[in-house]
Amino acid sequence: MALETYRKKRDFKKTQEPSGTGTQTKGHRFVVQKHDARRLHYDFRLEMDGVLKSWAVTRGPSLVPGEKRLAVHVEDHPLDYGDFEGTIPEGQYGGGTVAVWDRGTWTPLDDAEKGLAKGHLDFDLHGKKLSGRWHLVRMKGRSRDKRDNWLLIKGDDEAARSDTDPDILEEQPNSIKTGRTIAEIASGAKSTPAGSARARKARKPTTSEAEIENPSPADSRESKMAQVKGARAADLPDFVEPTLATLVARPPSGARWVHEIKFDGYRLEARIDHGAVRLLTRNGLDWTAKFGDGMRDALAKLPAETALIDGELVVELGTGASDFSALQADLSEGRTDRFVFYAVDLLYLDGHDLRGATLSDRKTALRAILPDSPGILRFSDHFDNDGSMVLQHACRLSLEGIVSKQADALYRSGRGKIWVKSKCSARQEFVIGGYVPSTTGRRSVGSLVLGVHDAQGLRYVGRVGTGFSAHVAADLFQALDAIKIAKSPFADHLSTQEARGVRYVRPDRMAEVEFRAWTADGRLRHASYRGIRDDKPARDIVREMPEIEASATGPSKEQRRTVTLTHPDRIYWPDAGVSKEGLADYYASVWPRIAPFIVDRPLALLRCPTGITGARFFQKNVWKGMNAHILALDDPSGKADEQLIGIHDLDGLMGLVQGATLEIHPWGASCRDWEKPDELVMDLDPGDDVPWKTVIEAAREVRARLEATGLVPFVKTSGGKGLHVVVPLRPEADWDQVKEFSRTLAQEMASGSPGRFIATVAKSKRHGKILLDYLRNQRGATSVAPYSTRARAYAPVSMPLAWDELGLITGPAQFTVENALARLSSLHADPWEDFHAARRPIEAVTRRKRRR
Repeated sequence: MALETYRKKRDFKKTQEPSGTGTQTKGHRFVVQKHDARRLHYDFRLEMDGVLKSWAVTRGPSLVPGEKRLAVHVEDHPLDYGDFEGTIPEGQYGGGTVAVWDRGTWTPLDDAEKGLAKGHLDFDLHGKKLSGRWHLVRMKGRSRDKRDNWLLIKGDDEAARSDTDPDILEEQPNSIKTGRTIAEIASGAKSTPAGSARARKARKPTTSEAEIENPSPADSRESKMAQVKGARAADLPDFVEPTLATLVARPPSGARWVHEIKFDGYRLEARIDHGAVRLLTRNGLDWTAKFGDGMRDALAKLPAETALIDGELVVELGTGASDFSALQADLSEGRTDRFVFYAVDLLYLDGHDLRGATLSDRKTALRAILPDSPGILRFSDHFDNDGSMVLQHACRLSLEGIVSKQADALYRSGRGKIWVKSKCSARQEFVIGGYVPSTTGRRSVGSLVLGVHDAQGLRYVGRVGTGFSAHVAADLFQALDAIKIAKSPFADHLSTQEARGVRYVRPDRMAEVEFRAWTADGRLRHASYRGIRDDKPARDIVREMPEIEASATGPSKEQRRTVTLTHPDRIYWPDAGVSKEGLADYYASVWPRIAPFIVDRPLALLRCPTGITGARFFQKNVWKGMNAHILALDDPSGKADEQLIGIHDLDGLMGLVQGATLEIHPWGASCRDWEKPDELVMDLDPGDDVPWKTVIEAAREVRARLEATGLVPFVKTSGGKGLHVVVPLRPEADWDQVKEFSRTLAQEMASGSPGRFIATVAKSKRHGKILLDYLRNQRGATSVAPYSTRARAYAPVSMPLAWDELGLITGPAQFTVENALARLSSLHADPWEDFHAARRPIEAVTRRKRRR
């Protein structure tokens, strides 16, 4: 519905409702307005496509799961209507009193536009009264119906209540905006902040209401700050040099320490002075203009007259992890809609310098001035668990690492030991001393030549040749070409091989680089570019070493690749900047893990000669000009002139990389016994509108059914849309038996839960359901190998998981070429370590089923 309908129903000369002509920033807001018109009801509104999609909920929302509340779909409202509170004059459309009963943000769990069109919206609410999972479902209409009737239903989660619990509508009846009752709004009484003394006298607040009260007024807050031990009255500083964390090999433990997630963005200081906001880098540079009006406006609206907030500005991808490369790309493109500011510390608030207070007290004060619901501004929460356990979980989820802080410490500028950082992978800034032009792109960088400072000057540490998108590679060339110099800036002498093709530059620019290890001679191994750093001086860049050298930075025992790659800087994944060499480095690192699943097996390949944006084709047979390390396999049941593809060693895998293989799909049988499969794969392929949580539940059900037959299932992400449940088999049954077993399992699940599962491939029947694809288990069929990359955005990989990790995984493409190695290095044990020892004969299973 367009706003024309909304405007036609109202005379804006008589009503104070907004006309909707002002511009608004886009977001995911929701609001519930209590509306005392001809009858009391609640207007439920979700921001979509620049308007508030609106439903009139006659009895108001219920927190009891499954309790259906009629929601009549009405005209779209303008975004600024979400702030409207007052009385609509009698005689006007909707005449009566309106209160802002609740508001916050909402998160669609699938495609919201498709869901609205289909009549089924699933979403999470992040409000002060309403939260958790919710559903809006369109009722089946009749031809004579004049209304578009829906149902608003609460999901069963931690935010739900039983039917014996208090009704949220009666428990918290007042405006979340002003604390007023409907009667007070109608009478014109002044706004009553929810936390004020007047509001507390007006009604007896419940415990839950006390938790969601608005921050106190500035004068009350100043009084509270004066009571914080260590706080002192002072003027607002122009800038405070931030506390910097020292790198350590392993996180500290003990009750004194708390641990926060390490963000992958720009460290910034937000300075607020009576509505004027400045964003300052850790060197005091003013970067306010870089991040758009939305960030500045959000900070200006905080309930603080003056403040200095220490934080990190990031961009988060669909995986839920912050990504510096994505942040750099957004800044380059002028995009500002994905920026998020995580507040980590509070140095000053409303006339008081808090640097003399403990971290615990500073964070308590910080939390009080930040929004309760997550949006563009967020509170960096902490964990008081054992540091090693927190780091392990962070690394398993492919985050950068953690920062550990002394909870009782005062704020101290500069690098010290009250804050320490532990990383999941080696990563730091390096000085750019030169570059090598690309062999595939005109006026683009193929690799950067890097160094660090020591007492003798700038020391050469190697090159980085992957991690660039085509756009970034071109921008780097233009920037570095402008600062070319004739002589090497490095203090040490580069060998002929190291200096080949290098164009030297003034050592003024810095790159952030992630790498696998340091070699014994001080060179980077498996380096990947993450972005340009220009928030610190190049002279400060030295080799970061933990106080106790971590084993991950020592010499690696990985098998070395010997296959020569042509055009190693060819970019296969432009969005992630993963090149041919980057792919080869990844596979060399995971070779011991992937080898058992692809060696001496017939392979189907997805080849993309120019990367994922160009032509692609499946290759099942050998081809002219393929690398000599790729094997030609003779299928005993195949045609003599149609040899299949196989590999026997790492050089064979590198040959596949040279041949632009971006996906590896093995058979479920090895060449030792072509007719007896040794793996069974159940591919859980969800329709577009199936929530990820439902896919996880389906995998667990498949596991339970398989375990009931005596088999041992394992699970992995597909790197595409769903999950794969993989069963190691003793190769005794033939293809027909394995296919029949998997078909029976799929059909039993589909017939038992027809609303959830389907066992047919027809896409027209898959809406809202999960396809249990058992056809992977027939002769000649394949499924993507564990650890194989996928030819999809951001270079995802198919990642083996432990079953207890499923609830932590945010999606099937969470693990990528860029973060997979950090995850693997953090694991104490391979989740598929017992895969081959767990083989069971499927023949015994099928015989047992027949006897039943």
